[in-house]
Amino acid sequence: MIAALATDREAIQHAPTKGAATELHWLKMLDDYLPKRYCADNAFVLDCEGNRSDQIDIVIYDRQYSPFLFNQGGAKNVPAESVYAVFEVKPNIDAGKIAYAGAKAESVRKLRRTSVPIRHAGGRFDPIEPPYIFAGILALESSWNPPLGEPLVDALGKLERPQRLECGCALRSGSFEATYDADGKPELKTGSSETALIRFFLGLLARLQAAGTVAALDFGEYGKLL
Repeated sequence: MIAALATDREAIQHAPTKGAATELHWLKMLDDYLPKRYCADNAFVLDCEGNRSDQIDIVIYDRQYSPFLFNQGGAKNVPAESVYAVFEVKPNIDAGKIAYAGAKAESVRKLRRTSVPIRHAGGRFDPIEPPYIFAGILALESSWNPPLGEPLVDALGKLERPQRLECGCALRSGSFEATYDADGKPELKTGSSETALIRFFLGLLARLQAAGTVAALDFGEYGKLL
């Protein structure tokens, strides 16, 4: 991953093309290693009231209970109910990019999510509370020194609750997981550059496992838009 991202950074001069190439490397990694119940795509997120998020670099979503997906002019759109996590992909991590990723996360979290019962052979499961959508940032390196120290804590601490980032990975610098106290102050657990990718991925799997299953969307609510 480091070699591929570093090569793209040196060889591709056009910023949008460079960004798209970087996203593809992360998407391929997730597609190769995530359990197949999860999908990862660059996408917009929609809700039943016709609202749409900003374009998100990586959306991790479930299609089993919310199998509603369409493409419009090459742009993928997924329902808010199906989303587990969102990530922004950047060449490096700094305060501005933390704020940018937080704003992208907020554009997804503010969408309305529905929930309906699920029928099964033995009866039915009641509607569930949609799981928390977690968010993060993925990069080649950190711009700070130390890379994951107080500047990162300060940047995360400036995020409003709907903007919070729970995890991140900078391949050359390390990975982090963040929890927030009642006052919004983050506490970090960090990993070294040598274990950044695997530590991030195992943490991602743990969060997905803890989230359980997304809510089944209410097609009737979406139908009201027609």
